[in-house]
Amino acid sequence: MTDGDLEFGSLPSWNIKIRHDLAEIDRLSLTRVRRVVAGPQGPQVRLNGQLLTNFSSNDYLGLASDPRIISSLQKAASFYGVGAGASHLVCGHSSAHHELEAELAAFTGRDRALLFSNGYMANMGVLSALSSRKATIYEDRLNHASLIDGAMISGARLSRYAHADPESLQILMGKEVQAGSLIVSDGVFSMDGDLAPVRKLKDLADFHGAIFMVDDAHGLGVLGKTGGGVLQLEGLNQEDAPILMGTLGKAFGTYGAFVAGSDELIEYLIQRARTYIFTTAIPSALAVATIESLRLAVEETWRREKLLALVNRFRAGAKQLGLKLMDSCTPIQPILIGNNESSLKMSQELLKAGFLVPAIRPPTVPKGTARLRITVSALHEEHDIDALLDSLSACAFYLGDETDLSGGEGE
Repeated sequence: MTDGDLEFGSLPSWNIKIRHDLAEIDRLSLTRVRRVVAGPQGPQVRLNGQLLTNFSSNDYLGLASDPRIISSLQKAASFYGVGAGASHLVCGHSSAHHELEAELAAFTGRDRALLFSNGYMANMGVLSALSSRKATIYEDRLNHASLIDGAMISGARLSRYAHADPESLQILMGKEVQAGSLIVSDGVFSMDGDLAPVRKLKDLADFHGAIFMVDDAHGLGVLGKTGGGVLQLEGLNQEDAPILMGTLGKAFGTYGAFVAGSDELIEYLIQRARTYIFTTAIPSALAVATIESLRLAVEETWRREKLLALVNRFRAGAKQLGLKLMDSCTPIQPILIGNNESSLKMSQELLKAGFLVPAIRPPTVPKGTARLRITVSALHEEHDIDALLDSLSACAFYLGDETDLSGGEGE
């Protein structure tokens, strides 16, 4: 068996396996390809010289390229330099980090906040620090990979309940729950855009004496009166949901993540969260820029108001076209297609029409639920929404029976 001029027999066994696996990934239309974007994030991006209307970014409030935040970053870099130089516990924790943590605590209505390098490391750090082999971590089946991986490395037993289904969780928990067990859920599910039933999850946590943790990476900045996320929307506080994780690279437009909660929780994470202890701090200049973006996100309420109006406009138009939308009131508006190849073709046709809309396929989503993941920004205009809807209709016509926009049976 050959691959070009190279005999498979001359390759190490691990390399043969890699080639076979890559070929299988490609055969299933699951190959991931990086797109190289030139210039800043925004409602339009330039890709391979082509200016595209961008419906793929998590920059929900349109803050990633705001001139005021850029100016804050530049000024802070001239004072703090670029790198933090060390971990927070060595000499990398600056006055800027300390101020941002205080601002995030106030923003979320919690005692304290703790900065992490990114959301993945925050979730891994929290779950591994708080769990033990005697405990169980109960997670929504559609939780972000970082929550699943965090539970797996924690040593605790991982038990996954049906998506957004408190009754399924109650059955799993039974009559007795081990001390120190956790209920963990996304606040807004990143690939579906729907909201977790946080109040019912909180009630179950209270009843069983479990710890309740919410990862609201996609809700903070977007939902609630001041952007406090799904917990603010549902009127839940620190006592109701003791652990809140949020990211700074989505609605707030910068980079990093944080965990907010009680004084004792944050102090414990400082002592025990390995992904905090053994990682270089984010640049201080980014912390300064995030303080500015946090201020803008709270004060400029028009961003959330406009975002909601654009989401409603898209959903109304998509329903008129007969597209199969998911139950989402957030900027994440997936169109369920089902088949991997059809999803890719649809994404490619939209690209030709001038729209950047990604096809999301397994294992990011369950098998048979491949989709277009459309995300709306506060910097989009009504004509951008209308043009996308026109192109969705035209692309569906172009692809004919190959793409079932009313929902497919999968592979």
